[in-house]
Amino acid sequence: MAAMSIAAATTCCSSPFPSNPSWHATSYSRAARLPLPRPAWRSSLLAASPPARRLRIRPRTSASASPATAYDYEFTDGNGEVELRLDIGKLGIESSRDVFVDVDDMSLLIRAKSDGTLRTLMNVTTLFDRVKSSETIWFIDEEQLVVNLKKVEQELKWPDIDESWKSLTSGITQLLTGISIHIVGDSTDINELVAKEIAEGIGYLPVCTSELLESATQKSIDTWIATEGVDNVAEAECVVLESLSTHVRTVVATLGGKQGAASRFDRWQHLHSGFTVWLSVSDAGDEASAKEEARRSVSSGTVAYAKADVVVKLGGWDPEYTRAVAQGCLVALKQLTLADKKLAGKKSLYVRLGCRGDWPNIGPPGWDPESDAPPAI
Repeated sequence: MAAMSIAAATTCCSSPFPSNPSWHATSYSRAARLPLPRPAWRSSLLAASPPARRLRIRPRTSASASPATAYDYEFTDGNGEVELRLDIGKLGIESSRDVFVDVDDMSLLIRAKSDGTLRTLMNVTTLFDRVKSSETIWFIDEEQLVVNLKKVEQELKWPDIDESWKSLTSGITQLLTGISIHIVGDSTDINELVAKEIAEGIGYLPVCTSELLESATQKSIDTWIATEGVDNVAEAECVVLESLSTHVRTVVATLGGKQGAASRFDRWQHLHSGFTVWLSVSDAGDEASAKEEARRSVSSGTVAYAKADVVVKLGGWDPEYTRAVAQGCLVALKQLTLADKKLAGKKSLYVRLGCRGDWPNIGPPGWDPESDAPPAI
């Protein structure tokens, strides 16, 4: 499985999985709105959709132990800054000249000379978010080393010092503000595994459109395709997505391949109600190639998945790496929402106005999506 790298307007992963990926994301042009058909099975599909659920946010911890080092530390998030306190009393450090703190915008390395040996006390390769490295302050307070870091995004609450799975799942909800997440891509199985992992981590409700469709029709997706064709299945998934578009705090796994609504350019009006992540299997052999491949995929717009808010490139697939992929998705969403702090509110407005298909150029209340007049903000 694959590495994740930054690309203009994309988020991608290539192979094998790295320990320190980077991401970027963007939004895309709107899809035309087409009226939904009203087949006989519509009412049963709507009834099969789960009820909206409120998220119970877990309290943010103020202290934790670093898994990467044997040295315990205390962590606190104050107004515009974070602070670390490391216990160094047993190290025999004689003066501040024996302590070395190296920090840049996204990493922190703390070392100390003890008994003639230079020891690494903490090595954070990826901080939870950017800091103003030039404003770092550190000092020794009795038997503790105190490091004070100034945050770039002062209003962002840090659950911990590093960008770990635990920190991301605790901290991402303040940025999502209840907006749901949609997982799209060619593989239904991959979509479902990653969606369930994310949902469990952040406390959202996992929803698989395949399960809702099979429950409503009492037949498998494969049987449905064999008897009625992929177009009928995609049409039915559109009805489910329409129902889910008004729900909050869900992670929705969509159908993969041609039977999925997300593979069709004219079926995205309700997918735009949430943050959409495209899981794309990559042919790239390295991180740079995956980055370029993702950029080309988005720029060309030859597949409907390019409408997604972020792209995560996968160099093959193994269920063992489900959490790593889920973590990459959360990092991408974190950077997306930090880059555009009004995006979550815009998604909410889009839903309140009825998911009319005018994303991202939302028209005023009363705008008729069937009219010839283009929507305007």
